[in-house]
Amino acid sequence: MPGPKPELIELTPTQESILERLVRREKSSQQLVRRSRIILAANQGTANEQIARTLSVSCYTVRTWRLRWAKASENLAVCEAEETEKDYSNRIVNLLSDNARSGAPPTFSAQQICQIVALACEPPSQSGRPITHWTPTDLADESIKRGIVKSISPRHVGRFLKAVRFETSPMSVLAQPEKRGDVRC
Repeated sequence: MPGPKPELIELTPTQESILERLVRREKSSQQLVRRSRIILAANQGTANEQIARTLSVSCYTVRTWRLRWAKASENLAVCEAEETEKDYSNRIVNLLSDNARSGAPPTFSAQQICQIVALACEPPSQSGRPITHWTPTDLADESIKRGIVKSISPRHVGRFLKAVRFETSPMSVLAQPEKRGDVRC
């Protein structure tokens, strides 16, 4: 049973040349090469199912990239006349790249992270704590107490501080947990 009629792809000589170069280029990612081959095969009038079999991808993948190219083709034609070949080539690479993914929003703002790092730089005695070095647990508790954050795990605090490379002190900012069996005098 035949599916929907595939989008018609007609490449300009410049577009075809750029896609061929992307396929042959040693530093092209396999993903970019595969997508370029999809568009080149579609330009020859090859059916989606045949392209999918030849390139070992799903028909959905072929349809996705064929449709994306078709939607951008009018804009590409305008840009081809106005841009340098290098800029135009970059535009095609961007078109064949994955869209940015939003991901989860950050849990902590940059300001909160800076405040926690600044807190780690203060002596613990200044906060009324009877310790000489901050531990991630103490920093998490103090961050919540000061209202910097509503809640935070000691592990998350440790990740913040590990990501920040302190240049001023050769000593670790955090107290290191004692290993079992260690005897301290």
